[in-house]
Amino acid sequence: MRILLSNDDGYFAPGLACLAATLSSLANITVVAPERDRSGASNSLTLDRPLILRRSHNGFYYVNGTPTDCVHLAVTGMLDEMPDMVISGINHGANMGDDTVYSGTVAAATEGFLLGIPSIAVSLVSKGGGNFITAARVVADIIRHHQERPFKQAALLNINVPDLPYDELKGREITRLGKRHKAEPVVKSVNPRGETVYWVGAAGAAQDAGSGTDFGAVARSLVSVTPLQIDLTHYGQVDAIRAWLNP
Repeated sequence: MRILLSNDDGYFAPGLACLAATLSSLANITVVAPERDRSGASNSLTLDRPLILRRSHNGFYYVNGTPTDCVHLAVTGMLDEMPDMVISGINHGANMGDDTVYSGTVAAATEGFLLGIPSIAVSLVSKGGGNFITAARVVADIIRHHQERPFKQAALLNINVPDLPYDELKGREITRLGKRHKAEPVVKSVNPRGETVYWVGAAGAAQDAGSGTDFGAVARSLVSVTPLQIDLTHYGQVDAIRAWLNP
């Protein structure tokens, strides 16, 4: 089995190293990740300059671009064979609810999915980043299950793992995306040159975090597994918009 790993925290991130080490006994691993932290990059592609692929001392490849660039470059130009799976992570911090719209971690997996490859985004719901090995073991469990019972078609899974020792997890739950309150306001300050600058505020607290949501599962020490799709069409409004435009 061939697995392409990427992330949005950068090729030097401990979560990525932990995941690569854990999965190396299960598959042939190639790592292509951004050269720096690109959290929040979403699905952006770099179109205004060329990308450069370099190799680190640990064998990981890194690119001067976004997480989406990394997967796109690897699959369409670097690798001799298509990977059997794309895995993005382990992200340092949650990617639940509205986070998925902005997440570079989810975006890297999404790019694999758009290229027809089963893909997984995995995040450790933690501010301290203590139990990356737990998240890596969760992914390894899913890879073994996939090897025994392969996906019948390409799937895109968003996995969030509680920051707990592996033995303290209560299991897995298939979930839907919850929803956060709106983000905190931007933080205004002045830089050393006297210019006014703005920092994007923190994400809001969970609003829709009830039964069946990713927030709810993690709060109950369950691994949240959310199947995602890319079709953004609001089918419930098709007839209403048609009638509005054609009265």
